[in-house]
Amino acid sequence: MVSTLSLLSPESNSNFDSLFYLHAPPLFLTGRKKVNSWQLLTLCCSVSYSVSLSFSISTSETLFLPLTHSLSKTQFTSTHHLLKSTSTRSTARFHHYHHNKNSHNHRQVSLPLSPGSDYTLSFTLNSQPISLYLDTGSDLVWFPCQPFECILCEGKAENASLASTPPPKLSETATPVSCKSSACSAVHSNLPSSDLCAISNCPLESIEISDCRKHSCPQFYYAYGDGSLVARLYRDSIRLPLSGPPNLIFNNFTFGCAHTALAEPIGVAGFGRGVLSLPAQLATLSPQLGNQFSYCLVSHSFDSDRVRRPSPLILGRYDHDEKERRVNGVNKPSFVYTSMLDNPKHPYFYCVGLEGISIGRKKIPAPEFLRKVDREGSGGLVVDSGTTFTMLPARLYDLVVAEFENRVGRVNERASVIEENTGLSPCYYFANNVVNVPSMVLHFAGNGSGVALPRRNYFYEFLDGGDGKGMKRKVGCLMLMNGGDEAELTGGPGATLGNYQQQGFEVVYDLEKGRVGFARRQCASLWEALNQN
Repeated sequence: MVSTLSLLSPESNSNFDSLFYLHAPPLFLTGRKKVNSWQLLTLCCSVSYSVSLSFSISTSETLFLPLTHSLSKTQFTSTHHLLKSTSTRSTARFHHYHHNKNSHNHRQVSLPLSPGSDYTLSFTLNSQPISLYLDTGSDLVWFPCQPFECILCEGKAENASLASTPPPKLSETATPVSCKSSACSAVHSNLPSSDLCAISNCPLESIEISDCRKHSCPQFYYAYGDGSLVARLYRDSIRLPLSGPPNLIFNNFTFGCAHTALAEPIGVAGFGRGVLSLPAQLATLSPQLGNQFSYCLVSHSFDSDRVRRPSPLILGRYDHDEKERRVNGVNKPSFVYTSMLDNPKHPYFYCVGLEGISIGRKKIPAPEFLRKVDREGSGGLVVDSGTTFTMLPARLYDLVVAEFENRVGRVNERASVIEENTGLSPCYYFANNVVNVPSMVLHFAGNGSGVALPRRNYFYEFLDGGDGKGMKRKVGCLMLMNGGDEAELTGGPGATLGNYQQQGFEVVYDLEKGRVGFARRQCASLWEALNQN
């Protein structure tokens, strides 16, 4: 049976009573690997989806959440403008990963705040709707708290359609995280607890005997690509009531509460590999869930109807293939798995090795640095739900484009004006609306079969109105982008797999086995099936 989870707090007099919750012991972070605080916000896989105001749960080991693309909350613009904005943001985000390689104290991250290509996680907090970016590249959950002052946020809040309601207040049961906690150390660049407690004015004699539990973790500062914030760490019991008893409870759930921000009106639900991420806390607070999650992004091609359909986010252990067999009555191919690569500089990234890309029958080998990550954090491919279009290093991108030019450009006119207006390349005009493009397969390390992408995932087709004086012409553009020369990519990923290329796949992040998996799915049907009794 599937139970519906209301997001409204059962106690109307509580100021902070809802989010997710499970029967579990308190959260303990001791003994787990600590990580750099500024790396906490290094974004690798952020997706902006909105979780609607109800959750579904099928077993004690699995939570199902509906996700909605951010375009569903915005007014659509022209195709040219939408593609240009999305391609520009994909490029800027990718390059930002590499721009701060010489900074050790103030690591910045790039958070997508513009509508058109992202996903947000929404829920109701104390009867107030809250929307956060679902970010698989950071490991902290934070959001604005009352009183909240945000400078230069008006435009972003209006465009993102996410900050129309006031931020929540902390409840009376919320407690500041101690300066002695490992969570405090993690969010402050792994500073020793003695230093943090000294900053918190704990007396020297108390520091010497490790008796500073009553002193709060100091405020921390986060700098994004185009904004920043100051926040404090808190813990509280976060609840998600079922349609009937019992409630699911997170005891001592850790989150950041921001009272001041610059151009950052929206919070983040971190889903990265660190100890403070939402999945990591779930795994600790409710071990039966395990340490894995997946999402299945509905294929939309920026279509206004499709983009409004919910996409499932699945938290916990789950027999994905068995569910698909029961839904469709046929056997589906198993997941294509590839091992995660550890990145010493960006520990929250879901990095994998890329061995090559096949265009039609021709396999193009990937440069060696895409198959591994070195000690400086350079190389590998990041599965990035926050970047829309896949970014490739120039050497591999040029070979892919050359093969497209050889297969498509020989018989179709190059659409250079469209390339300039959209930021995508190559683009072609297709006579008689007949579009023939080669297939594309991504070959990940450790799996020979590869992941075959549907054409709509890598080649965008639309009708161009031109100057309005003539007939509309069929246009198609490659949705892979040039990330730059290898020398420019040191200290960061060599490539990213964007969320547009992930549409129509269930993408599994299995931290128990250290792997990422891909399987073709009818994502809209999967969500409907997950909610069947």
